[in-house]
Amino acid sequence: MNLDNFLLMRHELVLTIITLIVLIADLSIKEDKKQRIIPIAIFLFGVNAIIGFFPVVTGNLFGNMYKISDLQCTMKNVLNIGVFIILLQSVEWLKSTDNKLKISEFYLLIFSTLIGMQFMISAGSFLMLYLGLELATIPMAALAAYDKSRSTSAEAGVKLILSAAMSSAVLLLGITFIYGTTGSTYFDVVSLKFSNNPLQTLAFILFFSGMAFKISLVPFHLWTADVYEGSPVNVTSYLSVISKGASAFILIIVLFSVFNSISMIWKPLMYIISVLTMTIGNLFAIRQQNMKRFLAFSSIAQAGFILLGIIGANGVGMTSVIYFIFIYIFSNLGAFGVVSVIYYKTKKENMDDYDGLYLTNPKLSLVMMLALFSLAGIPPVAGFFGKFFLFTAAATSGYYWLVFIAVLNATISLYYYLLVVKAMFINKSDNPIAYFKTDAPAKAALIMCVVGIFFIGFLSVIYSYMASISYGI
Repeated sequence: MNLDNFLLMRHELVLTIITLIVLIADLSIKEDKKQRIIPIAIFLFGVNAIIGFFPVVTGNLFGNMYKISDLQCTMKNVLNIGVFIILLQSVEWLKSTDNKLKISEFYLLIFSTLIGMQFMISAGSFLMLYLGLELATIPMAALAAYDKSRSTSAEAGVKLILSAAMSSAVLLLGITFIYGTTGSTYFDVVSLKFSNNPLQTLAFILFFSGMAFKISLVPFHLWTADVYEGSPVNVTSYLSVISKGASAFILIIVLFSVFNSISMIWKPLMYIISVLTMTIGNLFAIRQQNMKRFLAFSSIAQAGFILLGIIGANGVGMTSVIYFIFIYIFSNLGAFGVVSVIYYKTKKENMDDYDGLYLTNPKLSLVMMLALFSLAGIPPVAGFFGKFFLFTAAATSGYYWLVFIAVLNATISLYYYLLVVKAMFINKSDNPIAYFKTDAPAKAALIMCVVGIFFIGFLSVIYSYMASISYGI
């Protein structure tokens, strides 16, 4: 091993160094000045996000257990952008009196779970994938239980760790069967020896079930709404966007590179789960009044749309999934950003509380409207282009009925997204949320989301670049 080899892991190494710097800063700064850690952590992570866009040297490490390519580097960069926006949105919350003594722990947990996700994306072996999964999951449970002043946060952490333990056990059992039937955990070896015999089919189903929990696919979604509602708003946005995006990335890599030989088995499975996930997510979202539960079921429905790209099982499908998740980050974080700003200013998080919001806070109302329109896929915002390419990927493979069902579900989603818009712009309230100023970091994060929602769909170079690196999987 030499320095050039280690630089292949630059995303993970730089993030590890930043984590250590934050830890040292926490030990060095006095208790009454802990807020100084916030700009240090955000600045260092911004540098990390920029470094990620430098030209990448492809290769592998540890006997092909770790791989890096332009595709995997792009996936990591997409996650970095999302985490940077979340860090900006979290500043005001971390500066509050209740949280001033645990600022560094928040960043340490966020960075630790992100390192685990990056190892998952670069995994060339099921062993590396599982190690990354556990590194990502355990700190995430601590994040869900982060707000010790609220019992619901502790409840969310317990529910998440128990559910994650169960799903990890199922996934590990599937990996065990894969190793037992192929004699290897390496992706390239398993892909050559994997077939549709009953034990290997069972192994795949167990592995997929474990990953489906992370993406909140039906029927593995039951934990989602309770955990999202109980967790702090910024942690909920991290679970909804970053965790879901990383899991979708690794699932599509494994399906295309390892289990492509049994696509005749998992394509019908994806078909059924996609329909169930879109439909159930949408129907339950209509009934929600709490905004975090509302966005939780919305994210479940969006996961069903992601499966349209995966079921294509081709370069178009891979490209459409990456592109959609990139857009989904800006759209969902735009919505969660408004929810977090309002909650930490007013402690209100129900849909009825948003009645008449446009009259007192027109800018926040417009950002929320754009974010919801993008999630619904209304042209000309970016979400329309994301869903269009997902539908194209499924239609290219002949799944016309699935596309038709997806269009119907997109129409249903438009209805419940418009319920929020109606509350803000049409409904009257005798006691609307009073006018307040958004703090500068959160405002910058919302501006980034609006720019992404407006311009990503029209910058065809982004889709073209993703297409050029996706066909090599």
